[in-house]
Amino acid sequence: MSSFTPPPTAQAPTAPVAKPATLPTGVLPPVAPRRPHSVTHHGVTLHDDYAWLRADNWQEVMRKPDTLSPDIRSYLEAENAFTEATLASTKTLQDDLFTEMKARLKEDDGQVPQPDGAFEYFPRFVKGGQYAQMCRVARGAANDVESNVTILLDGNAQAAGKSYWDLGGASHSNDHRHLAYATDDMGSELYTIRIRDIATGRDLDDELTDTRGAVVWSADNTTIFYIKVDDSQRPRYVCRHLIGTPQSADVVVYEEADSGFFVGLSQTQSRRFILIDINDHETTEVHLIEACHPTGAPRLVSPRRKGHQYAVEHQAERLIITTNSNDAEDFRVVEAPLADPSENNWTEIVAHKPGRLLIDVSVFADSMARLEREDSLPRIVVTHFADGDEHAIAFDEDAYALGLSSGYEYDTTKIRFTYSSMTTPAETYDYDMATRQRTLRKRQQVPSGHTPSDYVTRRLLAPAADGELVPVTLLYAKSTPLDGSAPVLLYGYGAYGIAMPASFSTARLSLVNRGFIYAIAHIRGGKDKGYRWYTGGKMKNKPNTFGDFIAAGEHLIDVGLTTRGRIIANGGSAGGMLMGAIANQAPDLFLGVIAEVPFVDVLNTMLDKDLPLTPPEWPEWGNPLASAAEFQWIKNYSPYDNVEAKAYPHILAVAGLTDPRVTYWEPAKWVAKLRAHSTSQNVILLKTNMGAGHGGASGRFDSLKDVALNYAFALQIAGKAHAADVSS
Repeated sequence: MSSFTPPPTAQAPTAPVAKPATLPTGVLPPVAPRRPHSVTHHGVTLHDDYAWLRADNWQEVMRKPDTLSPDIRSYLEAENAFTEATLASTKTLQDDLFTEMKARLKEDDGQVPQPDGAFEYFPRFVKGGQYAQMCRVARGAANDVESNVTILLDGNAQAAGKSYWDLGGASHSNDHRHLAYATDDMGSELYTIRIRDIATGRDLDDELTDTRGAVVWSADNTTIFYIKVDDSQRPRYVCRHLIGTPQSADVVVYEEADSGFFVGLSQTQSRRFILIDINDHETTEVHLIEACHPTGAPRLVSPRRKGHQYAVEHQAERLIITTNSNDAEDFRVVEAPLADPSENNWTEIVAHKPGRLLIDVSVFADSMARLEREDSLPRIVVTHFADGDEHAIAFDEDAYALGLSSGYEYDTTKIRFTYSSMTTPAETYDYDMATRQRTLRKRQQVPSGHTPSDYVTRRLLAPAADGELVPVTLLYAKSTPLDGSAPVLLYGYGAYGIAMPASFSTARLSLVNRGFIYAIAHIRGGKDKGYRWYTGGKMKNKPNTFGDFIAAGEHLIDVGLTTRGRIIANGGSAGGMLMGAIANQAPDLFLGVIAEVPFVDVLNTMLDKDLPLTPPEWPEWGNPLASAAEFQWIKNYSPYDNVEAKAYPHILAVAGLTDPRVTYWEPAKWVAKLRAHSTSQNVILLKTNMGAGHGGASGRFDSLKDVALNYAFALQIAGKAHAADVSS
């Protein structure tokens, strides 16, 4: 993966200078009232004129959006009206983009069925349907789905008449008689669990509210385990529910006392154990419940200690544990006897290798498959238990994405993986770990047509200020001039150790086909280059995330692919924090910024211990309540706190009213403050989805409309609003 060198014939940019988006005559932006508010921490007083945008009854608003106070609602609606008016000239373009993106989706599409006993299960979409159907067929009948399919749950029927609908999880019982499923009608991530009798298609009377969505069945099919949230909407309780009884009779089998930890729920591949996973961003604790003894007490595997992370699987009479113990920063794999799985009985079976990050380990009766990443590229490695023989599954491209699915079954030699690249649509394979035979089960179809050879994908290495090399993955059409005239959409995230895959996207082709270069900056804060890449962009090292992104943009200019002021930055959630920080630190580098549900009011949020995510987030960002030093380092970069008089680029911020992760008032306050301080004539826009949360619109087509809005904004400010789609 060598650095890109521009062709020797590269010339000065020939594209016209981008013009600011034109404001409609007579349309002025809303002006948020300034209402002085201040708080003092560690002897430092914070002044916040827009604190009033935080609804005092925000918890109620999550459940009942119509309880939002009229003054806040009217302001958000005025911002929405201003955004719509400002972008009215792009309405035709938005429609064209939506039509293109929808045409690239196979409407009657579905996943390859996963076998489980006498059946195979899969989700599918029907033509015109916004939501998936959960389906099954008799085992072996997957090639004749239409005459054998049973629709377990129809998302389109469930969502009918609702402005938002999300399926948080669905799990069939081991005897295949019932389906437990969790839905959210608000976007607030408060799920209601129901139990469906598959034979009749009718729901039982059971209705479990205020849950997190995960459901695990006991072995005898009479009991389910689920997670209930507390009053602050934190997943805190693991509950046991006996089918046919009221929720009020449910038993709390585990309660987490520390508000800094979240509770998760899953099961081992063997289904012998139900797993209670307690974690923050750096520490883990796992408890086991025997699935065949659902009333038994949870059993601790290893007590939590700060910085120790581990994950548990099961095989025969032992546990298989992935752990970072013994300074294994990128993790190692150990085994432990079921009789006593305490740490002093752990024996290593896969050693730690610095720079080779173990992402996921799936354990079966005779083999183990692990997904790992080294040199920014993923691979799958299979280990046979009997003889320790190990082999990797090979791939050819320089940059690609890989996903591993272990399916439902334990006593099997089959795994499934999905492969794609920026140019290659997703391919789904079944792989036999014993014979090493790879079988293509599905290739993603692009109904409107796609020729991979018409595009180029490659990887650059951008030097950061401290000498680290930041991978940058590129996608562009072969016809795109590489003389510096092309605009760039530069995407970044950089938090929680989440790596950005170099995967295929049908939507981004609409930008690339109009002359954009699409780039992903694999910046610190993610695990793209191992665990150290993550720790190098968290806590006091957080500024490295912003510096890496800026370095990626500068490098694109240095190698002649674009010019200063031709880059549009894009990121969401924690990546939205990135957007706010780089807008403050390098505004002249960027033509525009698209910030989706942006976490920009970092300091105030981390000071608010009552918000759902705040205590569990302290290990990621720091605890400014307890530490003056951590208060100061967050204050130094927090986007909202560092807005000042300067020429900001064009900005589009997108929010969700019922978002429990990044509350609506963060982008609302940020936009109000930006508009009061910006010295440029560039547009600053806020769109709040009044009927959705963190993920935006829930339907697969409606979500494309959100993308079309973002892309129309980018094309407009780049002077490409009238560029032809070269694929048409």
